[in-house]
Amino acid sequence: MVKGLGVNPIVSNFEVRVEKLVYGGDGLARLDGRVVFAPFVLPGERIRAAARSEKPGMVQALTLEAAPERVAAGCAVFGRCGGCHYQHAPYEYQVEAKRTILAEVLRRLGKVEPPNEIGVVTGPPWGYRNRAQLHVDGRTIGYREPRSHSLCAIGECPTSSPKINQAIAALNRMAQDPRWPLFIETIEVFSDEERTQINVLDTKRPVARRFFEWVGEQIPGLVEGALDYGGRFRVSSNSFFQVNRFLADQLVSTALDGADGDTALDLYAGVGLFSMAMAKRFRRVNAVEAGGGAVRDLRFNAERAALPALRAQQITAEAALEKLQRAPDFVLADPPRAGLGKGMVQRLTALKPRRLTIVACDPATLARDLAALVAGGYRVASMTLVDLFPQTFHLETVVRLEIA
Repeated sequence: MVKGLGVNPIVSNFEVRVEKLVYGGDGLARLDGRVVFAPFVLPGERIRAAARSEKPGMVQALTLEAAPERVAAGCAVFGRCGGCHYQHAPYEYQVEAKRTILAEVLRRLGKVEPPNEIGVVTGPPWGYRNRAQLHVDGRTIGYREPRSHSLCAIGECPTSSPKINQAIAALNRMAQDPRWPLFIETIEVFSDEERTQINVLDTKRPVARRFFEWVGEQIPGLVEGALDYGGRFRVSSNSFFQVNRFLADQLVSTALDGADGDTALDLYAGVGLFSMAMAKRFRRVNAVEAGGGAVRDLRFNAERAALPALRAQQITAEAALEKLQRAPDFVLADPPRAGLGKGMVQRLTALKPRRLTIVACDPATLARDLAALVAGGYRVASMTLVDLFPQTFHLETVVRLEIA
């Protein structure tokens, strides 16, 4: 993809040297003062690039001079499947690249200077996913190709857990059976390695119950409805839960490091991943979640864990902040990719809780939110990159803020 002035149609093939990796998974190079983004490359590599007419905005790159860091990918369909972006780099290299990208995005978009040391939390780089969303086209099951609606068929996924891969194999076998419903479009698989949940997310027609009975015969440990993840968290089909099976507890401990006081507020609480741990530290915890199913899961999880300090409230985060008359001692916010937004930041800076922690999944929206929070009287006390998505460009950032 060439941005800026765009690619001159006459220039169909060109050679450039990659300068750096950028958020989104691509490498950045320059052609006559214009910016070129190419996938699956590394800084320092000389590449021959060509715009792909069948995929507008896509550049296909042939590596002419490989970087010494380049390694063989761990997946047979890497480069054709759009799920991973960095398998051609050693894992330590990926982590350092993400740390550099995070700092660059914060400076460029938010004019926010990150701490001198951005902490890093990592886990096993393969077999970590507890959830997979599979696209289906007739009898073919797989992931989307990069920047495309075309399907890349898969037999296994090395970033997914053993149970997820067992389910993928079973679904592939079933798809060749005449009983397979050809109108299914998207299937989600979620597992804690003991039990497995199957959700049909997109379908042109309703799926009969006998399909799920058949799935139960093929996939051991299949559960109907909610999955009791690790015996600690009930997670219903529409409830969110962190995808990395190795790092959920470390994400919580990182986010709550040093948190103390009497009262706490968990915004975008989901099924209670953070708020249940908070209820063991604070006398009163208000967990705010807009989704009805997630709130029901949260209440069930809190009651089973005997956490009377935890109160779950079904309300939007914005409405919850509007109702507050005084600031709690600690606020944790784990917003969606869109971030907190202007209204939330304004209310937080008006309340001024003495300690605020943000768990962000998008550095661009984090940069915007941090710029406003810093302007409103906060300072960044610490920042930690938690690599929940190895082999991909995605990154999770935990930021601890305090009143300046």
